Amino acid sequence: MATKRKTRGGYMISVVAEMYEIHPQTLRMYEREGLLRPSRSDGNTRLYTDEDLERLEFILNLARDLGVNIAGIAIVLQMRERMEEMNRQMQGFVDYVREEMLARMQQQQNPGAGLVPFKRVTLVPPVKAAKAVRKKP
Repeated sequence: MATKRKTRGGYMISVVAEMYEIHPQTLRMYEREGLLRPSRSDGNTRLYTDEDLERLEFILNLARDLGVNIAGIAIVLQMRERMEEMNRQMQGFVDYVREEMLARMQQQQNPGAGLVPFKRVTLVPPVKAAKAVRKKP
């Protein structure tokens, strides 16, 4: 299903087909297969963004230069998207670890920071009046 995205400008299918020397039907097929998702204008015209063109260039590189078929291209694109998501998650984890390490380093440099003073009450047992005195042998 095509999505309606608000974009700044966009290239119509005829312009993209001419730019990359491919038939407009090829672009429509890539969309049917889920490889490309161009936005649509209010008049339902396909509009390709710069991001769409980068993806198209990657698809054409796989198809033309490497001889990958449509099913293979779909698999490569899925793997690429998963890798990008994993990279985002790893970056989030690295950022979290960095923040934790900095916080702990700051805490070690100033160990009293963040601690609330606590007055300890010490109970002393009462002194017995009569202590047993040991005699030395």
